[in-house]
Amino acid sequence: MPSAPAEYRRIADALTAKIKSGELAPGTKLPSTTELAEQFGVSVATAYRAVSLLHDRELVLGQPGRGVYVAEE
Repeated sequence: MPSAPAEYRRIADALTAKIKSGELAPGTKLPSTTELAEQFGVSVATAYRAVSLLHDRELVLGQPGRGVYVAEE
């Protein structure tokens, strides 16, 4: 029986879909990890892991002290 994807992967996949569809355009600031945690009903650590996965996929760029933004294509 297949297991459900981990919560961080579910969040990263949802944000990836929004980026790919253009709903989150290049240069758009993502919500903070705290806001993502509240939005998806998960811990801040889980939200952070989801954003880290987006970094790994090269879909977002972090700007220290400013936030995380959708990367240019």
